[in-house]
Amino acid sequence: MINVEITRNAGENTLSTLRRFSRKVQSAGVIPRMRSIRYSSRTLSPYKIKQKTLKKIKNRAAMAELIKLGKAPAETKRPGRR
Repeated sequence: MINVEITRNAGENTLSTLRRFSRKVQSAGVIPRMRSIRYSSRTLSPYKIKQKTLKKIKNRAAMAELIKLGKAPAETKRPGRR
């Protein structure tokens, strides 16, 4: 965590103090760092990855079976995708 600290100078008004603080925060790179922390996702445990993969395999097999029986439409390419 980056701490940015300024002190108010004698005879300085609040607006200029706030402006100085904003400039200091911007130059220290606090906002991009906080955004990267805020929107990053956790890494899944190996067990969770395995469970997710097994579920995906099971769902694909079930869908293939439904397509084979004619109960689900055959997969088609979506327009606009390459």
